Amino acid sequence: MVKQSNSEQWQVDLRLKAGDTEDGAAISVHKLVMAARSEVFKKMLESDNIKTSDGNIETVTLHVLKQEELEALVEFIYNNRSVLSLKEKKHVQSLYIAADKYKIPHLRDLCRNELISSLNLANVLNFMELSLIPFDKALNDSAAKFIVRNLGTICKTVELKDFVRRNPDLVAEILRSSLTGMWNGQYI
Repeated sequence: MVKQSNSEQWQVDLRLKAGDTEDGAAISVHKLVMAARSEVFKKMLESDNIKTSDGNIETVTLHVLKQEELEALVEFIYNNRSVLSLKEKKHVQSLYIAADKYKIPHLRDLCRNELISSLNLANVLNFMELSLIPFDKALNDSAAKFIVRNLGTICKTVELKDFVRRNPDLVAEILRSSLTGMWNGQYI
């Protein structure tokens, strides 16, 4: 749970709920802070479409996030660090998607860097697909190069079969790159 001191609880005027929370479980935040960190939150808070009233405080439900992920997002928005905390790293994939959706570029950049630095045989196919959700050239290039360099090992995995079914055109590009030694005009 996000721990907020008494001074942080002072003048809260918005509650955020995750898509998986029970009734009543929400995080108290300040509209001004949320709007200052995210243009999407600013526009959302100006609109009346997604708000419900919980007494005097409005509640916004972020259906794409689970409770722990929402806590990590709020923690980042309030602290705005130059590195991700352990909690934020634990939810890096969800935070990456949320950062793109809610237009929080600094968080998206930090998440991208964490994803790239943690590429391995177990996650590279997932990260390659993640790079396509909002197309992210840096993450896409890093994942593709890793796949091409490790294609012999990756070809032996069960995950590759599912990946091929979901991304046949992308697999064709990867195979072509393994033959040419180039991805998007760059040597691998």
